[in-house]
Amino acid sequence: GAHLSAARAAWPRTADSAEAALAAVEQVVDAFAEGYERAQRMAVRQEEAARREFIDDLLYGRSDLGRLAERAERFGLRLSQEHAVAVARGPAAYDEGDPVPRQVERALIGRFGDRSILLTTKDGRLLCIAPGHQGEVLSHFAKQAHAATDGGQVAIGRAQPGPGGVVQSYEEALSTLEFAERLGLDDPVLRAADLLVYPVLARDRQAMADLVQHTLGPLTTARGGARPLLDTLTAYFDAGCVAAEAARRLSLSVRALTYRLERIHRLTGAHPSDPSHRYMLQTAVIGARLLDWPSGGR
Repeated sequence: GAHLSAARAAWPRTADSAEAALAAVEQVVDAFAEGYERAQRMAVRQEEAARREFIDDLLYGRSDLGRLAERAERFGLRLSQEHAVAVARGPAAYDEGDPVPRQVERALIGRFGDRSILLTTKDGRLLCIAPGHQGEVLSHFAKQAHAATDGGQVAIGRAQPGPGGVVQSYEEALSTLEFAERLGLDDPVLRAADLLVYPVLARDRQAMADLVQHTLGPLTTARGGARPLLDTLTAYFDAGCVAAEAARRLSLSVRALTYRLERIHRLTGAHPSDPSHRYMLQTAVIGARLLDWPSGGR
């Protein structure tokens, strides 16, 4: 456009037809450039829409697996291999173009390149999909996401094979975050492989509710209710059954903690320090946290 304007300015003024011709050509070129830019923007939007549609199909497992595997190669994933998914949540919800996802993406690409790794967002959370044998990728993602989200929490699902493996690992990571919230786990990085006992315990909700009610129900008759004694058990087990450490966590004296443990023994008939009682009590305490007992009832 600039060249045509300069040429038209330098063209002899007597050549009216040339002036008109150059003006017409300039208009054509401007229209062409505008159309090209519009087409480029449309192509980018279409590419973004295709990527988002693929990610939704991948995470919900609602597409033909064979077709899904073909589409995945366009985005650098080989679904015939094992993949694992890490999910990060922070104090805010994040979209694809926000600064936080871009910051994490730059850190990952800068270290590992952009092949075989897919970073995206879903329901306000950050997601990283990586080959199952590249555990260092998800560990680095967890480190970067924790920092970029100002102390957010990251869960890493187990590596799963095949086209359906991504959705399995993704759902496992989501469940891990859910259990962490319900159990009050504040570790910055949680691995589903380390927390498999919780899905097992939660699978039969009625059986768990019965265990909690049978084992811990008598605590509700204590002065002040069950909560102080339940918190005592939680701290005691979290401290590895070390009374001094549990007392420190509760800001109690060891003597006061010991009194509470004896009170629990009298009410329930089970003593936390007795190995034969410990497993039942600890399982019931975990169940109480999963069920939000006694606040949530049965």
